[in-house]
Amino acid sequence: MHTVTLKADNQLYQQISQMAEELHLSKSEVIRKALADYQENLYKNKVKHALQSASLKVRDANASLNSKFDMLTLDGLDNV
Repeated sequence: MHTVTLKADNQLYQQISQMAEELHLSKSEVIRKALADYQENLYKNKVKHALQSASLKVRDANASLNSKFDMLTLDGLDNV
């Protein structure tokens, strides 16, 4: 396993230490878990934005199709 050095101010160090104590984990494990959670969160946000973008494209396509169908109802034929 490789070593990474992290400089932390007193507040961050205290937060990490407190979490490690409460979770019965090493400070290193708390940081590893935090990074894994952060990476997962980034991935979920990326997927969310991709889905939103696709949804907007589908919404625009549906609006265009609805407009075309609406024009067909005005084709000059009277409802009998």
